[in-house]
Formats: sequence, structure tokens, C-alpha cells
Amino acid sequence: MPDTNVAIRTDYDAVVVGAGFSGLYMLHKLRELGLSAKVIEMADGVGGTWFWNRYPGARCDSESYYYCFTFSKEILLEWEWTSRYPEQPEILRYLNYIADKLDLRRDIQFNTRVMGARYDDSSGKWIIETESGEHLTATYFITAVGCLSSAQIPNFKGRETFRGKSYHTAQWPHEGVDFTGKRVAIIGTGSTGIQAIPVIARQAAHLTVFQRTPNYTVPARDMPMPPEFKQGVKARYDEIVQKTRESVFGMPFEFPTQSALEVAPEERDKVYEDLWNRGGFCFMLSSFHDLIIDPVANDTAAEYVRRKIREIVTDPETARKLSPYNHPIGTKRPPIDTDYYETFNRENVALIDIRSEPIEEITPDGIRTSKREYGVDAIVYATGFDAMTGSLFRLNIRGRDGILLQEKWADGPHTYLGIATVDFPNLFMITGPGSPSVLSNMPVSIEQHVEWIAACLGYMQSRGLNQIEPLREAEVAWDAHVAETAAATLFPRADSWYMGANIPGKPRVFFPYAGGVGAYRQHCAEIAANSYEGFVLSQHRERVAPR
Repeated sequence: MPDTNVAIRTDYDAVVVGAGFSGLYMLHKLRELGLSAKVIEMADGVGGTWFWNRYPGARCDSESYYYCFTFSKEILLEWEWTSRYPEQPEILRYLNYIADKLDLRRDIQFNTRVMGARYDDSSGKWIIETESGEHLTATYFITAVGCLSSAQIPNFKGRETFRGKSYHTAQWPHEGVDFTGKRVAIIGTGSTGIQAIPVIARQAAHLTVFQRTPNYTVPARDMPMPPEFKQGVKARYDEIVQKTRESVFGMPFEFPTQSALEVAPEERDKVYEDLWNRGGFCFMLSSFHDLIIDPVANDTAAEYVRRKIREIVTDPETARKLSPYNHPIGTKRPPIDTDYYETFNRENVALIDIRSEPIEEITPDGIRTSKREYGVDAIVYATGFDAMTGSLFRLNIRGRDGILLQEKWADGPHTYLGIATVDFPNLFMITGPGSPSVLSNMPVSIEQHVEWIAACLGYMQSRGLNQIEPLREAEVAWDAHVAETAAATLFPRADSWYMGANIPGKPRVFFPYAGGVGAYRQHCAEIAANSYEGFVLSQHRERVAPR
């Protein structure tokens, strides 16, 4: 409980929550505007998701040369990435380098958890309360809490009775975990599970994988970054940056113009084979233009991956369990892997399909399903996140007249551009629901949001304004556009965290914006150029109570 005897009030122009990619860049831009700012961070260091996610095999699924800040040519040329897909320690080193390079730590308050944030109608200020009972006031409240930072563990019966060690991939011990000689269970085969399973299998005496939904995954083909490739990238960074910003998914790939159905099967398979061998997201993004909008085209890619599974996995029954049929490929966040399917050929790895053999309870000695009990020494929960909204709801944000954000969003998020929401003046959400966010290479979307917010605040400063809020009709229209854009794709056909399907009781709506990074950027630019169309900008004057 907060210490109610502590009530320190400190005024800032802006308070930012989170010191990952979003919070660091937002602080830098606020300083450029000459605004006073404080970043609140519950960890004892910078990094956001890369501070917490230290599970075995944790690495980026976008290539390092474009999974980075691009606002500074000096930083682009100075930093040296070591591999194609950097692991968590390297990305954390990068973010610490950014914090030091820009001297950001002096305005970051670490080891501090936000317990609530309330908009005060009379003063036009946000009042932010921390776990210690400290109160900070600010004109602008900016959330930089990430889309995937609220860990989700299913409420299995008996979970608290387990006598062994339990871990969630997003809350991994910083000292690491030694599984040597241990019997380990891992629950979940999403992106984190797919990265962790091969690494844990090489160490554990035995690994039992509990899978609810098989996932399509493509090899990463990670490798050290060749010096000549680094030199080539740095020589053409201007071109790369422009491509990422104008692209559909924030990646500098050439978007294909050909349909998967326009070519002969053998030619189509050659395209898939070449991209499978190249590795990474290009399998989906550089093959054919209609994979995410046409179910027949999509199934050509899906069947190619299922065929690969059958070729790689030697046991036919295990290959069958690993082969997805209940959702189109790419409609869940498409993982990339290193030796994932190959891992199931190991003698010390077993796969349990919990759709046909459901988990009934966690016991003191392991996991009991409908068929038997599996004795284990450790359980790893790779069960994902309450995505997009969970990290916002944890802040207990109250807007005008005390309305709680989760009450307003009871039937799903309502935003304008994924940046702001009606009844919450001066609240900005970096990569909030209704923006491309998780459908993109995250740093390019983060930069776009931060720069748009900073430009908006600069515009207001220059005109003596200090309050901004979307018009309700603009929010309603944007919600409809987000839904309409998603409906034109195959995304809603999957029970994914994009749809909130991994959280019991969560509204089933498509949370991100599927219209593309480049189109979204252009739309936001047009709104700004038209005097922030769809927003009401004003000068709030503090109301003084009558004597």
C-alpha cells in the first residue's frame, strides 16, 4: 500500500511513463522543445521490454540495421550491430548507449511504479501518484509503456501449490536460470516459446512442451553481421530510412506486386524456397502481395510451411501436432526461429497437445492433464501478454469527471489515430491501439508517434495553447476506419492477441491499425498540416473557487 504520509507535489510540463524505446526518445524530444519532463520507470534501468524479457533465446525478430532509432545520422553511423537479429543483451546495451549518448538518465526516476493518474478538471493538470505516495503534476501525460509489457499467466488450478521453480518469460531472473539436469515444462508456443524451446532443450535433462495452438514459424537464419554488409548499410542509410517510413510494415523490403495465384505452383514454390532459405519476415512480406487478404493465396504459403514441418520433423505424429490448420499464416504475429522444428527430433523433448489433452491442474510435483501427470522440476510460462491495453489499464488512468480508461474501453479501445482518446485531455499514447504498432517494425512506428506528438506540442506552444483533446466524431470515424481496414484482411480469422482472444473476457476487436505504416504516417501528417483536424486545441485557464 502507498505511504499516505508522503505527498510530494512536483510540477512538470510532461510526465512520461516508461523508459524503453518510446520513453527515451520522447524525453529527448521534450527537451528539444524546452519543456520540463520526468520519465517514470518501474525498473532500475532503461530498456523497457528489453530490460524485462531476458528468457533464453530472446532476440529481435526485425533485422538489427532497421530495428533502431533513425532520427540521428550520427547514432546510425556510430553504433555497430554484431548480428543480423540481435539478442536481448545487445539491444539492452544499445538502449543504454542511447541513454548515455543523450544524457537522459538525469530526468528518469527509476524503481518507481505508477499507481494511478487522474486528470484534474479545475487545474487542467494530470496528477500522477506513485507507489510511494509521491504525487507529480503535469500538463501532459504521455504513456510509453509498450504494447507487450503486461504479462499474462492463465489461472491454472493449483498453480500456487507447485514445489518447483516457476518463471514467466517476461519476468525472467536477471541472473539467468540453469536448467542443467532438470525436468522442465514450458507452456506456450507463441513467439517467446518458439525462441526459448530450442535453447532450454539443449540444457535440460528433459523438456515437455505444452502446446495449445501450433504456430507457423520461418527460420531466422541469424548470422554475424559481415563488415561489408555493415558498410553498405551505412552508405545507404538515407534510402533505408525512407523505405521503412513509406513501407507497409516498417521494413525496407520491396513490397511484391504479383499474386500467389498468378504463377505456376512450381514457380511459386521456388519463390517460397528462396525466401525460406533467406530467412525472416521477407517470407511473408516479399513473396506475394495477396497473402494477407486472399485465403486461397494464403493457403499456398501455409501449405508450404506445413510441408516443411513434415520434412524436418521425423515423427509423423509430432509433425501433425506442429502443423497449423486453424488460422491463416501471418494472422498471428509470425515468429522467426532458430532450430525450432528440429528441436522436436531430440530424444529429450516431448510435445503435448493440450487441445486434445487439456491441462487440468498444476500439482505440487508437476502438471496434470486429462490423461496423466507430468513430473517436472521447473515450469516456464510462455503465455504472452494482455496486449495493447493491459499495460495502459495497469496505470489506472482517470480522465474528465473521473472516468476510468478501462470503463470507457469496456467494449474495446476507442482512440483517434491510436494517439489520443476523448474525455482524456492532454493524454498521449505512444503506439496505442488503433495505430500500426505491433503490425510494424516497432522503432519506426515509435519514432513517428513521438515526432508527431512533439510537433503537436510545439504547434501549441507557439500559439499559447495548452490543452488538446479529440473530437468525439473524429474518434468514432477513426474506430470505424480501423475496423473496416482490418475486415479487408484475414487478420480477424485468427484467435490471436491482436484480437484480445488470449485474455478471458477481453472484447474481441482488432486492436492495431492494418492500413500500413506509410499510409498511416501520411494520414497523420495531413491531419497536422490541417491545423490538427479532428482535435480541439485550447487554452485551459485554471478555475478559481469563488470566495
